[in-house]
Amino acid sequence: MAELAVGAWLSPVWSPKDVLAVASEVEVAGYDSVWIADHFMANSGTEEVAEPVMHECFTLLAALAAAVPRVRLGSLVAGITYRHPAVLANIAATIDTLSEGRLVLGVGAGWQLNEHAAYGIRLGSVRERIDRFEESLSVLRGLLSEPRTTHTGEYYSITGAPRVPVVRPRLPILIGAGGERRMLGVVAEHADEWNCWSTPEVFARKSTILNEHCDRIGRDPKTLRRTTQAMLEPGNETPSTGRPTVYGSPQQIVDAIGQWREAGMDELIVPTFGSVEDARELYSWLQKEILPQVR
Repeated sequence: MAELAVGAWLSPVWSPKDVLAVASEVEVAGYDSVWIADHFMANSGTEEVAEPVMHECFTLLAALAAAVPRVRLGSLVAGITYRHPAVLANIAATIDTLSEGRLVLGVGAGWQLNEHAAYGIRLGSVRERIDRFEESLSVLRGLLSEPRTTHTGEYYSITGAPRVPVVRPRLPILIGAGGERRMLGVVAEHADEWNCWSTPEVFARKSTILNEHCDRIGRDPKTLRRTTQAMLEPGNETPSTGRPTVYGSPQQIVDAIGQWREAGMDELIVPTFGSVEDARELYSWLQKEILPQVR
């Protein structure tokens, strides 16, 4: 089994200066990747606008490409509803060039109600989102890898479009998905990497279902890199949010990471959505107390 990779998911609410500073610190500390969410505002769970608003994902990733020289950089994940896939492909190729081949293009079907409502961006039904997402993936892959791309579908029409300026034959596409019936099938068909929020138990179940989707289309499941994230709350006796959370003593957190690994996790991504000071404290604690035991 390859060494566990560990990533830092930094908050786009922070100032860009703080994002760059913390990214530099975690890179020096030995983390393997830095991730940025692609949203306009906090999630209210409804169509109501919520604070805080957020800095733009790919602008931050471009700055990180120039500021941190080693780690992988990724969007977690870009909502396909916000950008035409031709625009997104060119953005990704440019950042990949700036970073000398370190970008992971994380994409998803889109889901957050309030930002779509506030900015007049069509979200559509769940079925429509997935249909549009599948089409977008075909366009993205073509523009990132083929000399010319032609696609005629319900949502996109591309005619002889030239390949965007890339620096490597295959820029990895990560799909963020948890839907077991259809979305994990999309992952099996189109993704180089898969990501979901999970606890070890949830990850094990979804990973098994993803393997079944791979078997159905004749893909070797081992060719699909798997990443996950949960809130880490050392010392807590109960989770403080509704998100998947790993909490408790250092040994309990080490054990949970071991369970993820047994289920096939290649990379653990650690979110920090609070203050810059809280993030620094968590990443430092993790680097000193936990990572030496799990790598």
